[in-house]
Amino acid sequence: MRVIPVIDLKGGQVVRGIAGQRSRYRPIVSLLASDSRPHSIATAFVRRLGASEVYVADLDAIAGQEPDWAAYEQIAAAGLRLWVDAGIGEPGRARELAHWAANGAATARVVVGLESVSEPAQLPAIQAALPPQAGVFSLDLQHGAPWTRSAAWQSVTPHQIAAAAVAAGFQRLLVLDLASVGVGQGPASTGLCRELRDAYPQIELLMGGGVRGAEDLRSVAASGCDAVLVASALHDGRLTAADLAAVGGLSRGES
Repeated sequence: MRVIPVIDLKGGQVVRGIAGQRSRYRPIVSLLASDSRPHSIATAFVRRLGASEVYVADLDAIAGQEPDWAAYEQIAAAGLRLWVDAGIGEPGRARELAHWAANGAATARVVVGLESVSEPAQLPAIQAALPPQAGVFSLDLQHGAPWTRSAAWQSVTPHQIAAAAVAAGFQRLLVLDLASVGVGQGPASTGLCRELRDAYPQIELLMGGGVRGAEDLRSVAASGCDAVLVASALHDGRLTAADLAAVGGLSRGES
């Protein structure tokens, strides 16, 4: 299993996520870097952890603002390829991210979050607007329930949402329970990931939210995940290079 570090962007700074309560997010204080600038954190991930990829959640773009293109470039300049969640909710934004990636940006993946997609019927068109193999569907949850403002999504289960994403052509699925982020209670989605792994053995399966240390990494690996997103445990020093190596290390930039 691979470990992919996370950068949450807000107001041009890297912030610490807390249970999806974005009004509480503040600039990160990290043992890895001396400040919260995107380039500083990205450089620390490369130099101190040996990372080659990073998951970037652009919280302002997810809230409806313009993507933070400058921050993406700063992160890429540190030597990282990006997985970018920039609030893709319709094909137009998907094409915008795809165009940016095609023009030299170091983007490995483009993330389509449930939170941003208003209607299930949009998924096939969004997926079709992305470069082949680039799309990742994020099954956004809050305490195991769909994290969405759309009545259409609220009436279905996480399993049904995952099925819709796979049917639309997504070959990578992230299970992200925002309630688990930054609160020190451990990953909440291992059971769901086991079920999704059994249902879709062909997809790449990732989990995000709640990893506190090495024991949680082992739990996520045992659930069948191919990769896990981690932020706070890296900044706080609760995960060491040896811990990462024991489960397969940081992402090696697989295509």
